Amino acid sequence: MDALSTSIIDLRDVVAVYNGYPALAGASLSVEKGEIVLFQGPNGAGKSTLLRLCAGLLPVERGTAFVLGCNVQDERERIRSRVGLLGHNNGLYADLSIADNISFWASMVGASQIEIDAAMSRMGIDGSLASRSVGNLSAGQKRRCALACLIVRRAELWLLDEPHAGLDAKGRDEIDAILREASQLGATIVVASHEIERAQHLATRNVAVVAGRVQERS
Repeated sequence: MDALSTSIIDLRDVVAVYNGYPALAGASLSVEKGEIVLFQGPNGAGKSTLLRLCAGLLPVERGTAFVLGCNVQDERERIRSRVGLLGHNNGLYADLSIADNISFWASMVGASQIEIDAAMSRMGIDGSLASRSVGNLSAGQKRRCALACLIVRRAELWLLDEPHAGLDAKGRDEIDAILREASQLGATIVVASHEIERAQHLATRNVAVVAGRVQERS
């Protein structure tokens, strides 16, 4: 990447394969620090693949891709330690409690108990609920737990795939407030969502993902 570039994400003509299928077919995208970018597009268009690539979970077949100044081709481990990805799978340990799941992720970055407690309180999963096994939670409670884990990880780049899924109206409003706060504190956020009306009010910029390519939208 150009040493003068300040882009958090810099993709140029990227081709990526997922499950044997070329899910990205020459995608180019630049995202700057502090932006909240909305990915729109139908199922199968490549939104989730694009998020996974930016999280350092997929290699690049062709083109160039830099995330947080790291080359996606050969520095994916460095990217993963600085990125928080929330996909359709919440990434939680079902046999552990809410508190234990969040404490595990907090230990990865040295987050304090104060930060852990604040994240649980913010997501409404503190008190007696914190000791419940994740496997016994509702879909909405699992989503709240996953988001609390993301908060304590202090990620520089947040990659969210349908973050409002499984949440009630109050929970969705809380997610929006958290994302705005994170952006104001310097985090960069990319959201893939079908809830266009809600996400558009949140995003500072919209892009469409169509057939594995990225198209800017006004």
